Amino acid sequence: MSTDCEESPRILSIQSTVVSGYVGNKVAVFPLQLHGFETSIINSVQLSNHTAYKYVKGQVLGASEIEELCDGLKLNHINNFNFILTGYMGSKSFIEKVAEAIGEMKKEYPDTEYLCDPVMGDNGKMYVPEELLPVYRDILLPLANITVPNQFEAELLTGIKINDINDTIKAIDMMHNWGIKTVVMSSSTLGKGTNTLVCVGSRCTENGMERYKIEFPYINATFVGTGDLFSALMLIWLHKDKNLKLALEKAVSTLQFVIKKTVAYAKKYNSAVDKVSFAHMELKLIQSKSMLENPEIFYHAESID
Repeated sequence: MSTDCEESPRILSIQSTVVSGYVGNKVAVFPLQLHGFETSIINSVQLSNHTAYKYVKGQVLGASEIEELCDGLKLNHINNFNFILTGYMGSKSFIEKVAEAIGEMKKEYPDTEYLCDPVMGDNGKMYVPEELLPVYRDILLPLANITVPNQFEAELLTGIKINDINDTIKAIDMMHNWGIKTVVMSSSTLGKGTNTLVCVGSRCTENGMERYKIEFPYINATFVGTGDLFSALMLIWLHKDKNLKLALEKAVSTLQFVIKKTVAYAKKYNSAVDKVSFAHMELKLIQSKSMLENPEIFYHAESID
């Protein structure tokens, strides 16, 4: 890869977007561009706001539309991306077309790295149709170099109930066996007590496996877009530092910084964060620009034997 590509890698980001607020591409593109990524965008859905609001209006991109867009890129020979990032995609036919396009791109450009965030649900609840699960597991994820499921999604994908770190490693190793080099379980309830969450990262290297876990505080409030931000941050720092431990520390520390800044803002309107409006709980992304660019590490990863 040339020096220019190292400094300004091309990335295609396929996920949702909103007019107001920060979720999907709306939260991922800003940090990617801050770090010099030439970012191309396909919005799987375009909504007025995220779906936790009382009213939601907007459009959903269909399989034929994604096919047309990818065909246009291919015909103009501008489908040569260093990275591909996918997030929320709401239909089986759409994901199948995305998988087809990614497969073609990776065949033509074998060095392309693909990060798949298998956005299906959280906290024991799916918020996409159940028919998407086998499409992610059997078609899309085998194309991925990196995946970042949360605990619930990791359980869905592998069929393994995760109760401890040993279960986590079993689930992660199953995903490695699908050909995925880097697997990061973005959040889990495996921390010490109810106020701590754990992120676990694992990577296959020429020298064997490297695995780390990093603990961080659970904040009792509802946030939307945090997973999308985490995906973008992991991709950024894995590319720039080539170091899994450091990428985990920077991504988690930055995300926690953004969350705490969001909570501080919301408390100006109501000291009980769970009672403020969703508008006041939108991630304070722009206000965290300096941290996004130059993270201060507050949370440290430790090796898993």
